[in-house]
This record gives sequence, structure tokens and C-alpha cells, in this order.
Amino acid sequence: MSIVDMLGKAGIVPVIVIEDEAQAVPLAKALVKGGLPVLEVTFRTKAAAGAIAAIRREVPDAIVGAGTLLTVEQLRAAKAAGAAFGVAPGFDPAIIAEAKAAELPFCPGIATASELSQALTAGCEMVKFFPAEAAGGVKMIKNLLGAFRFTGVRFMPTGGVKPENVGDYLAVPEIVCCGGTWLVPKDALAAGDFAKIEALAAEASALVKRLRG
Repeated sequence: MSIVDMLGKAGIVPVIVIEDEAQAVPLAKALVKGGLPVLEVTFRTKAAAGAIAAIRREVPDAIVGAGTLLTVEQLRAAKAAGAAFGVAPGFDPAIIAEAKAAELPFCPGIATASELSQALTAGCEMVKFFPAEAAGGVKMIKNLLGAFRFTGVRFMPTGGVKPENVGDYLAVPEIVCCGGTWLVPKDALAAGDFAKIEALAAEASALVKRLRG
């Protein structure tokens, strides 16, 4: 399955930072139950690989990928843990090459036309537009599409995307999904308030259905 097909299943992908591996399974279950089956566990903590492996084992309805992949070593760890896809905040040819070698569907980050051009040359069909709002938001993506639409490239904007503006992003056909950090609030995760997280996921899922049918 291509990364476009995978990430398009949800419309909104929770971007998750897990400090405690024990939280991974109940968190994933809450998000899936709320209607968001595609999850991005970021490699910002030492628990990331273990969390991905636990979700793969115990939450079969989840499609779990790895985010914030900054090194080849992290990408290899993500693949070994069972990640279904990989995402990076920036463009690094070495990591893209490693993802290809590992046969891991991969979405590099871009913020400029030059980076987008390089990503396309490297064979990427989808890019993460990051940091979305700071880099120009929907207007910037539309401007990039003015030159690059013919390539068939697809986008995953992340960074500053929130319930108030996610609809503007999802109205653009070339945007497959948006990364959402608001879906897993730090305080709710720390308190084990998975009911709150499920409710936030349900709201996001309902919004996607309203916007995209």
C-alpha cells in the first residue's frame, strides 16, 4: 500500500509523543475507537520504538508509523519496530535512500519549492509541509501547487494545524491528510485520561467526514 493510500484513510493523523511505553496501547485504542486509525509516533523520545512495536502487537486496527525520523539509525529502528510508514520534518537524501532500501513508505518534510523539487526528483509521491502555518499555510501550498500540481504530488501539512483551520487545509484536494498534535494533549496523556483523547479523536473524525464525505 502506498503512503498516500495509508495516510488518506484518516484525513487527520494524530502526531504522538510518548514518554512512557505503557501508555502506547491504551492511547492507540482510544484514538482508533474515536475514528482515527492512522497514528504517527514521533521519535522524540526513547519510548518511540517500543511504543510502535506494542501498538503493532496489540492494536490490529491501527496503522502506526514513525515520525520525526532525523537519522538513518532512527529509520532502521522504526522499521525494526514494525512501523508501517515513516515521516520526517525535513528533506535528507540519505534518509530517503534508506527508506527505499528498507521498503518503508516515506514522507519527507519540505517548506520550499527547492526542497519540494528535490523530493520529487528523489521519487517521493507525498511530502510533509512543515511547519505548516509558520511556512505560509494553505496559501503557500496553493502557490506551490501552481507550479507543481502536474507532478501529482500530495501533501501532509503539520505544525500549527488545529480544529479552527484544519478545514481550510482539507478543502485542498492535493492535501491527503493533516498532522494533528492537538489530539493528544500532554495533560490528558499524563493523567491517563483516554476518554478525553477518544472524544477529541471522535470530533476530528466527524469533521473529516463532514468535509470529505
